[in-house]
Amino acid sequence: MKKTIRKAFKFRLKVTPEISQKLGGFAGECRFVWNKSLSLNLTRLEQKLPIMWYEELNFWATLWKKTDEYGFLSNLPSQVLQQKIKDLDKAFKDGFDKKQPLKRIPKFKKKGQADSFRYPQGFKVDQDKSKVFLPKIGWVSYRNSRKVLGVAKNITVSRKGTHWYLSIQTEYEADLLAHNSTSIVGIDMGIKQFATLSDGTVYAPLNSFKVKAERLAKLQRQLKNKNKFSNNWKKVKAKISQCHEDIGNARKDYLHKVSTEISENQAIIVIEDLRVKNMSKSSKGNSEKHGKKVAQKSGLNRSILDQGWSMFATMLEYKQDWHGGTLLRVPPHHTSQTCPCCRHVAKENRLTQAEFVCVDCGFSENADLVGAMNVLAKGHALLANQ
Repeated sequence: MKKTIRKAFKFRLKVTPEISQKLGGFAGECRFVWNKSLSLNLTRLEQKLPIMWYEELNFWATLWKKTDEYGFLSNLPSQVLQQKIKDLDKAFKDGFDKKQPLKRIPKFKKKGQADSFRYPQGFKVDQDKSKVFLPKIGWVSYRNSRKVLGVAKNITVSRKGTHWYLSIQTEYEADLLAHNSTSIVGIDMGIKQFATLSDGTVYAPLNSFKVKAERLAKLQRQLKNKNKFSNNWKKVKAKISQCHEDIGNARKDYLHKVSTEISENQAIIVIEDLRVKNMSKSSKGNSEKHGKKVAQKSGLNRSILDQGWSMFATMLEYKQDWHGGTLLRVPPHHTSQTCPCCRHVAKENRLTQAEFVCVDCGFSENADLVGAMNVLAKGHALLANQ
């Protein structure tokens, strides 16, 4: 049997100042179309009118290109403009999807944040010469670090910090194989230990943000004392962007290494279905009801977000699909308070961060390992009911 595999291959582009200016112009025009279309729909929502979807928004965008005021949009390939409108259309549909309560109404995009555009067709990839052809831009070289597998379906160009990147999404058919392993493991995610497996394996946290936090704070203090948009302000701003990029790259590299190792060795992986967005909410409160222990909660939120749990779960999911394995998500309730021996549930079972001692049967073990064992037990129960 065959299955369809979709992969994305990301490379850094080697751009000249002229090409960088063109890419920045395309990203800016896409941002303008997003913001203007979003503004129209938000106005209609305020007036209790039905919002416009892709066909109507695309009609308006075509008219804008023919006006003197917005004629600069004609520089943008039509397919790129249409893709950005489709992205907004999908964002609105997700925002109104009752099955996804964490979704929100789309927001306006700022310059320098998430600058990107996508080509669904018309591009060419020459792997031998490490070049890619982008309509209305031309041939651009890229850092060819690995072979691109499959048929290229679309290309996304994005800016992160001071660099431009190329993401080639491909599709190919592969044999539907069984996983090399037959084992099952539960994973407890944490801050003191990034991941503890039910077989006793422990992965230490990288804490990429914490490592760079002092340098980042120093740069932000320097930025505060510069005249906004001056040359020195721009230099410090670029250093801050590079620092954030280094933090993200280090975290992503670590998560890839850990997820690959676990996925290659475990046929079934059971993880907690964590709601990171809810876990990292601020405790400030409001003017009427002030929050408690705001500083401590703020530090905890930084530590939680520094781990990248959601990204890690996503990596495990698609890598298990590649390797022929399975990923199970189970509710996280009481995994740290349940005794794996007698199943007694009590807050008193875990009075410290590191130690678990059951007040009913006396069972004691490392608290993170107990959490992983309970996650595994929930995975077994889920499989038994399927």
